[in-house]
Amino acid sequence: MNFEYLRDWIGKQQTAVDVLAEAPLAGLAALLNYDAIAGVAPWRDGALPPLGHWLHFLLHAKQSEIGEDGHPQRGGFLPPVELPRRMWAGGTVYFDTPLRVGSTVQRRSTITAVDPKSGRHGNLVFVTVKHELIIAGSDAPALIEHQDIVYREAAVGGQVAVAPSVGVILECDWSREFRADPVLLFRFSALTFNGHRIHYDRAYASDVEGYPGLVVHGPLSATLLVDLFLRRHPGADVRAFSFRGLRPLFDTRPFQLCGKETGNGADLWILDADGQIAMSASLEAR
Repeated sequence: MNFEYLRDWIGKQQTAVDVLAEAPLAGLAALLNYDAIAGVAPWRDGALPPLGHWLHFLLHAKQSEIGEDGHPQRGGFLPPVELPRRMWAGGTVYFDTPLRVGSTVQRRSTITAVDPKSGRHGNLVFVTVKHELIIAGSDAPALIEHQDIVYREAAVGGQVAVAPSVGVILECDWSREFRADPVLLFRFSALTFNGHRIHYDRAYASDVEGYPGLVVHGPLSATLLVDLFLRRHPGADVRAFSFRGLRPLFDTRPFQLCGKETGNGADLWILDADGQIAMSASLEAR
């Protein structure tokens, strides 16, 4: 398959404006099991928590524009990749200026890379989008994010594509067992207006996309890792966060959130039920 024409989307831009609201943050706090009466626990009062911008700038596609997988139909801003399986593979976020509830913020999005590849499980296309969040009245971005999206071929014979096992796993300083049950996955889908059926439609996830259970959202896994750090360091000023999804996580089995202190933050990772690294991340703070 020839995907070279997709490179024509490199440089394409899109802008959106949103007013940062408190209600989605209250929803996230409830999902993470914080007591709303006690406040939005380790988050600074009035400021979005790290990754809280993911609850804003949501794409509200019309119902008639939704594809079979629950995502908006291909084309438009993102390139029209014909591979059926689409997932958030990872990314890096740089935090410069705090984003505060009530602020009007513009998000400027630019497609910076489109990389067709062939892997062990067939054709892949990686798309990188750069998001810049600019507070009204300012010129410099308050936050810069590089988001990596991967498109894959359909599953064959129930096969689930995963990265090779990681041979060396660090000894963690702190950890937490977690299980993402179907209700939690549904609530996160609702918070992020994510209609992707692999997160709540078990029949679709197994019969169409070949997964053994409901898939845990990549952004949810990343959010859980940042939350693990903030539970140990309430009020920390997070400056950068980078994560990479390696293996899918499912609602059928618990997984382990792990962290190890570094000189300026932490190395973070998730071990799946088989003891393999499902997501790796690094966080810088001061």
